[in-house]
Amino acid sequence: MYTFKKEERLCNKRLIDKLFHSGSSFLCYPFKVSWLYSTQPQLYPAQVLFSVPKKRYKRAVDRNLIKRCMRESYRLHKQQSLYNLLQTADKAILLSVGYIGKEIAPYSLIEKKMLKLLALLTEQLAAAANEIPKP
Repeated sequence: MYTFKKEERLCNKRLIDKLFHSGSSFLCYPFKVSWLYSTQPQLYPAQVLFSVPKKRYKRAVDRNLIKRCMRESYRLHKQQSLYNLLQTADKAILLSVGYIGKEIAPYSLIEKKMLKLLALLTEQLAAAANEIPKP
């Protein structure tokens, strides 16, 4: 339940390009989120990509720390906040979470903002699902 496996990570360059070119996005400081409904069948309801800009954080240690905190907070909250909605709707999404904060935030703040981000994402997914006509 509280796992984050390789199949849940977004690694396919073609899918990443598609996500950034034709996906929807929103800001939830210190995160920028892009998402797109996936057309391909997936093992998990969401495939996620976490990124921290090298331009702002020169040291790999800092980037890795932030990404580790982001992955951990996502791992703990994805099931009740995101997966339940996606599984009931029988949908799959591609998701990118980029860190745009100016300083390294403590884990408690990252976790709080991740919960807010997942809530905003579920609202947008529900709104997008209502717009799509069902056959």
